[in-house]
Amino acid sequence: MDRSSLLQLIQEQQLDPENTGFIGADTFAGLVHSHELPLDPTKLDMLVALAQSNERGQVCYQELVDLVSAMMSSKRSSSFKRAIANGQRALPRDGLLDEPGLGIYKRFVRYVAYEILPCEVDRRWYFYRHRSCPPPVFMASVTLAQIIVFLCYGARLNKWVLQTYHPEYMKSPLVYHPGHRARAWRFLTYMFMHVGLEQLGFNALLQLMIGVPLEMVHGVLRISLLYLAGVLAGSLTVSITDMRAPVVGGSGGVYALCSAHLANVVMNWAGMRCPYKLLRMVLALVCMSSEVGRAVWLRFSPPLPASGPQPSFMAHLAGAVVGVSMGLTILRSYEERLRDQCGWWVVLLAYGTFLLFAIFWNVFAYDLLGADVPPPP
Repeated sequence: MDRSSLLQLIQEQQLDPENTGFIGADTFAGLVHSHELPLDPTKLDMLVALAQSNERGQVCYQELVDLVSAMMSSKRSSSFKRAIANGQRALPRDGLLDEPGLGIYKRFVRYVAYEILPCEVDRRWYFYRHRSCPPPVFMASVTLAQIIVFLCYGARLNKWVLQTYHPEYMKSPLVYHPGHRARAWRFLTYMFMHVGLEQLGFNALLQLMIGVPLEMVHGVLRISLLYLAGVLAGSLTVSITDMRAPVVGGSGGVYALCSAHLANVVMNWAGMRCPYKLLRMVLALVCMSSEVGRAVWLRFSPPLPASGPQPSFMAHLAGAVVGVSMGLTILRSYEERLRDQCGWWVVLLAYGTFLLFAIFWNVFAYDLLGADVPPPP
């Protein structure tokens, strides 16, 4: 049965004969069950709960009409969310934190819901609709690949800290170096290389603690787009602002994820229910600031060997800008389609303009400005 057929059935049954504008929840539920309509059970339960939260046990007829299309699909539309939130009506059940008898995995899903989503309706919807397949493979795969690359170079060079000061390390085809700008893959693959154990540990920890929950809620496409956009923006920003510096580490993508999540928490502060959110916010900002400070020190302090490279810190800042701008748009609604958001197209246009400018800069500006680029290793 399609949407028009269901609307016709509602009209034929005269669910609102007195034209009051409201329909009894029990009446509508009985119609659904008697005709075996293919409606999503979770949405039907939430609609009935919405009506029962009304003093008269009724749901607005116009809201019902708006919901018909959404209830025929497996995904919730924005009209469904607006109808539930309209009039500040609360669902009659307690929050997910009071859900008894959950297994370990469902407890983790509930934890993710409270960490990422600012609205109880969203949290409950995600909790009941979540499926373990497909798993959050992107952030886990990137982190594993970074660890493997680090271990391989550590074993080969017998050097586990400040690896960039080893000449052989910078000869890797993965590192971004201004002398190898024509090798375009390096603008992305540098994310698999790290200065040393400290940087790898910091990035891996944040990718697993923040990136995996974000991927579980928002999906692999959105989070991979956000992460890779931060990585690419990081190397391109360095190529524009710090034309002598190489780049290593996935900090551009990490800071895109972190800044997007932190900005989302701040924008929805009242609705977030993650424990100790203020303390955790302060700790996250302190850790991120200290990492940037360490990168600045490595950039401007004299290197250990006289010819040692000094990786730039601008990738961190570029990733944070990408996270706040693009990330807030991506994380605004975990089910709303990006192409339906006007802000998404504005951010996408701005990012595309930046990419074009960076490409022309790398092609022409180095020669026109006579930049003193250090010889590639």
